[in-house]
Amino acid sequence: MDERLEKALDFSNYMLTLNNQKRLLAQKYQEELIHFYDGSQFTVTRELITFVSAMVSVNQDEVVITDDNNIPCQVEELENFYSEIINKYTTASNDYYSSYLKLKTSRSVEKLVNHEQ
Repeated sequence: MDERLEKALDFSNYMLTLNNQKRLLAQKYQEELIHFYDGSQFTVTRELITFVSAMVSVNQDEVVITDDNNIPCQVEELENFYSEIINKYTTASNDYYSSYLKLKTSRSVEKLVNHEQ
């Protein structure tokens, strides 16, 4: 096979694998942002964190929040809930960042596929 064609094929395979791995990392990140509370599912977003923070700052002990399924949920002990979602967001974001850095420095298909090892 022509050397240029082989290099182009290798690069194409690398880019396809890189994009797949990025997509998988993003999906994993979204899954790690899911927080369960009293039978309700919340995706931890900056918006949720900001809202809960505002409620805590005005000394609310409990608040009703609509979960991911549009079902209202009474969140009691709001400060504990706030700590839990901050921890969930920080941990998931840090894991995503470190995994992304490893992926970004992988320069072969083999390293891309095995970047978590």
